[in-house]
Amino acid sequence: MNSFALEEFTKRYRQGKSAFECGQYRQSVKYLEDACKLVTLNSRLGGEVQMWLVNAYQAVGDGESAIALCQNLCIHPHTDTKIQAQRLLYILKAPELQRPKEWMTEIPDFNGESRLPVNRRVSNPRKIEPKRQIELVDLSTVNTKDNQFLWVSLIISLGAIVSLFIL
Repeated sequence: MNSFALEEFTKRYRQGKSAFECGQYRQSVKYLEDACKLVTLNSRLGGEVQMWLVNAYQAVGDGESAIALCQNLCIHPHTDTKIQAQRLLYILKAPELQRPKEWMTEIPDFNGESRLPVNRRVSNPRKIEPKRQIELVDLSTVNTKDNQFLWVSLIISLGAIVSLFIL
């Protein structure tokens, strides 16, 4: 790979990873696909960029492309890529669990025309318990008379230590 192709690959690869990490998955797919065209796919670096592409495909909802690419990576010559692909393929092929609707939280789309009213009341508000107040105790009412406990426990401890040395 010449230096221009390497620079262009590095640029596209970084853009793809950055877009993925920012949640711009479609843009990430585009950059990572471009990066794949500029690298030898059977190299360590080629396997790495393809693994990112599998994740980007999955993120945009193209599970079929993600599984197909991941299956190809399971026979990749680089051992680490092969192992990662096998683990990821296992996850991609796992059956999707059905979750009850009450477990899900719907996130409104604020890009559309429908906006939520500003003063909308929650249908099931959580009860917030007030914080506990710390009671301050007047020290003049507390019994501070010595009850000999400290001296008794000290003598018993000392006796136990002395008996250990004697034995």
